[in-house]
Amino acid sequence: MTVAPATLPAARGGHLVWTSRAGVPFPDLVPRARRLAWVSEGLCPDADLYTLFTARVREHPDRAALVDDAGTLTYAALGAEVRRIAALFAGSDLAAGDVVALRLPDGRDAVAAELAVYALGAVALPLPPSGDDRDTRALLGRSRARAAVLARAEQIRVLPDLPHLATRYVPGPDRTGALGLHPPMPRAPEPWRPGPVDPYGPARILVSSGSETEPKMVAYSHHALAGGRARYVRALHPDPAVPPRHLVLVPLASSFGSLGTPVTLAVLGGTLIVPSRFDPAGALRLIAEHRPTHLFAVPTMLRRIADLPARPGEDTSSLRAVVSSGAALPPAVAEACRRRFGRPVVTVYGSSDGVNCHTAGESRPTGDSVGTPDPGVARIRITGPDGSPLPTGQSGQIEALGPMTPLCYVNSPELNARYRTPDGWVRTGDLGRLDEYGRLHVLGRFKRIVVRGGLNISLAEVEHELNGHPCVAEAVCVPVPDPDLGERLCACVRPAPGTPAPTPADLTEHLLSRGLGRRKHPELLLLVDEMPLGPTGKICYRTLTAWAARQEGGRFPGPR
Repeated sequence: MTVAPATLPAARGGHLVWTSRAGVPFPDLVPRARRLAWVSEGLCPDADLYTLFTARVREHPDRAALVDDAGTLTYAALGAEVRRIAALFAGSDLAAGDVVALRLPDGRDAVAAELAVYALGAVALPLPPSGDDRDTRALLGRSRARAAVLARAEQIRVLPDLPHLATRYVPGPDRTGALGLHPPMPRAPEPWRPGPVDPYGPARILVSSGSETEPKMVAYSHHALAGGRARYVRALHPDPAVPPRHLVLVPLASSFGSLGTPVTLAVLGGTLIVPSRFDPAGALRLIAEHRPTHLFAVPTMLRRIADLPARPGEDTSSLRAVVSSGAALPPAVAEACRRRFGRPVVTVYGSSDGVNCHTAGESRPTGDSVGTPDPGVARIRITGPDGSPLPTGQSGQIEALGPMTPLCYVNSPELNARYRTPDGWVRTGDLGRLDEYGRLHVLGRFKRIVVRGGLNISLAEVEHELNGHPCVAEAVCVPVPDPDLGERLCACVRPAPGTPAPTPADLTEHLLSRGLGRRKHPELLLLVDEMPLGPTGKICYRTLTAWAARQEGGRFPGPR
């Protein structure tokens, strides 16, 4: 395939490397032979995302592509808007290989701008919706983005003076020198034609806070998004004759939300339903009015929806499944969703780093199983401390490799060395095992531990047992600094509605009955009405840790 010169890869150190016009290398850490095999096996369509999207426009121009706060856009209307914005970008000297940062509220501007980036053969960098200035500067600096499309003019003023950041856009005209996505006066379309784009090359960067001091950026190719990531979403649809209608409540800029624009629209040709902000009652109204086939949300969102009393005549019968990801799904929340919607609840274990396993097709996953890995998405193996694969039943680090595997971490050779093996496997940093039936069991994060007087305590292990208490709706454990032992363990608990709040003595008795040794028991109890959330809807551990550090009472009984 002939490709645009800016995206032509070069061999370097045994890998193919694409380089942005600002000089950022994008090496593919997966051996080329594996990528070629996945394409030849039909696991990845050999086309870029914009080519796939325009095929969907031709197939069904009048189908609803997007439903947002402003109304409904058909595929034909969205296609025209994408071409208009692509011409605008090209007129600002953006081209293949450039990184374009996007921070827009979920809706038509965000979707059309992302597709326009793909149309140029450039690389989309959707920024977290509520990232602070420090993180924004780090992301723009490390990616050497050549353009930033921002929701508000005041965001322009906090951008660093980066020489590579040549162009800034906001939705409308503004006095800071930024260009407007929507010019005040209609004008004739700029002459623009899409050029060839290498589907093996970089398309989108996913941002993850992870456990690093700065957010991680993970580069995905067109193939990895349109192949592996789309294949896991396809597995949620038992009837391919029914066009998918996806209500996505998580930010489209998030790793979980990346199933929206590149997958639902460009690959599946479905309808994407997105509110600009999450509201539990509003989500139920969207289900009733727009008849989605699937609801995608993080556990906290699902719990808040399920906690609402049913409205008279409430109709959620269009749903085929409720899909949860982003954090572990408490059993009580899963059961509440099954009762509320009468549909299967699918859990997705995944991350921006390129790991995926889900429970689609499994009616009632048991224990900590997150399903059976699909090698057409990502193979899973368990490795020991020396990196060698472990036999069935043994616990170790979860590693993943498959059509969904990303290219690399962006401009971070130290992360590539830490989290990728020489033959392309992703080291997740998660602890797990594969059982005799091939199901994956996730046992927690290696780094989510409390070190108490030299004893490492797995937070996930304690949380798992606390969530089995009948008076606990949700439990999260966090470390609290201690001048004597280094750290102590605090259990942050949201009591189950209609039950008495558990006391430290109640939880101690429960943990003992579950066989958890006293050395692993929490020493502090913090009762909360709601778990604090971060910008992507996940529980904010930083806030809980700050609350726990100020906790005076609620100490657990017994010597420590």
